[in-house]
Amino acid sequence: MAKSALSFVCQNCGAAYNRWQGKCEACGEWNTLSEEDTGATAMPASIRSRRKGRLFALETLTGKSHEAPRLPSGMAELDRVTGGGFVRGSVLLVGGDPGIGKSTLLTQATSLLARAGHRAVYISGEEAVAQVRLRAERLGLADAPVQLAAETSVEDIVSTLSEGAVPRLTVIDSIQTMWTDTVESAPGTVTQVRASAQSLIRFAKKTGAAIILVGHVTKDGQIAGPRVVEHMVDAVLSFEGEGSQQFRILRAVKNRFGPTDEIGVFEMTGLGLREVSNPSELFLSERDLGSPGTAVFAGIEGTRPVLVELQALVAPTSLGTPRRAVVGWDPSRLSMVLAVLEAHCGVKLSGHDVYLNVAGGLRIQEPAADLAAAAALVSSLANAPLPVDAVYFGEISLSGAVRPVAQTAARLKEAAKLGFGRAVLPESARGDGSGEAGMSLNPVANLTSLVADIAARGNARGSNGEKNATPARFRRQEG
Repeated sequence: MAKSALSFVCQNCGAAYNRWQGKCEACGEWNTLSEEDTGATAMPASIRSRRKGRLFALETLTGKSHEAPRLPSGMAELDRVTGGGFVRGSVLLVGGDPGIGKSTLLTQATSLLARAGHRAVYISGEEAVAQVRLRAERLGLADAPVQLAAETSVEDIVSTLSEGAVPRLTVIDSIQTMWTDTVESAPGTVTQVRASAQSLIRFAKKTGAAIILVGHVTKDGQIAGPRVVEHMVDAVLSFEGEGSQQFRILRAVKNRFGPTDEIGVFEMTGLGLREVSNPSELFLSERDLGSPGTAVFAGIEGTRPVLVELQALVAPTSLGTPRRAVVGWDPSRLSMVLAVLEAHCGVKLSGHDVYLNVAGGLRIQEPAADLAAAAALVSSLANAPLPVDAVYFGEISLSGAVRPVAQTAARLKEAAKLGFGRAVLPESARGDGSGEAGMSLNPVANLTSLVADIAARGNARGSNGEKNATPARFRRQEG
């Protein structure tokens, strides 16, 4: 008689154990193991299936490669992130914090496709059909011929979608609420999420329908469930944003059919998400001109140049261990910049609290922001405002040298389009055609020269009796 196989599965990473234990050895989390029926059966080898494998054709490396047909969603920012539209038979996983606007974004996308004459289906496992209709009515999309359903059984969903014309786009909101008869675990567990996703992916590859799976996120912002689901799907999109900000960032973490780290910028309004075609102008719309501790960074997000303001605050501390707080940037990069400033530039920050913020809710990942962060920190410490028409970009090495970064010309072109007249950049950027933007370039070879320039400006302001501008902070110790 077949015997059910019970195991203890980690609800954080999906690792399985044959007995319960307090800590998962794979991910290091505590109290995440729960008993589940994996659905596997133990049977004698004599009655196991002995089906022969079928033959399949082998091809050579040479031959015509047909571009995968894409279906534009009607939203330019969404198409930018996906690489030009939805590919037939592709499966996308969209994750984001609760209430960030995932359902709003997908409701707008399905409505635009349905109005264009394509069959679009929205399956909700968390809300009733009436609740989805209320959202569509608030967004002004109630007349869109989107097919709705509130269902959680994967077998029923696949059978319904197989009837009639194949849907061009299907939204499953969310994958954590789905369940399948092939396993006996509760909905939301690792086993159910993995099995449900596999069934939906198999349907997409067989029929050519594009499917979007909505996933929950954990406390640290990672998509909940087993990491194997992220490897099973074709693209992983992260919907980011702060609750107090109206900006929303859709970022491609993984994409088999397009570039990664591409971003789409939206603005949350009363009528839904509005696309932002020029995010640099939006991020810099509320700049506090002439304030110390602010620097404009010319960055690259995917293939798009983006200008954003970095805000720094350096204040004396009364604590034994100074505070280091970062919002929107890697804390390790900040620690490295602070160490280089103190070791090579004589900037004493061991007795000061340091706060760094990326304005607008954008999260910066590239190391080219090192130079802008260093300029903002020194500007705040010396109480010396930076030029309002200058942008900064460059990577700082541990020796204090300013290293070159990619796509200098695109950064300068975007800065010139927004009215900036000068740029502080690595010295090696002189000969790469970056002067075509018509900007005044100030190349720096090492961080010491930039710190000296900002300190001199702060010293000049300090001569008028202003506070926090003493040049003694920048003097190297004798010997």
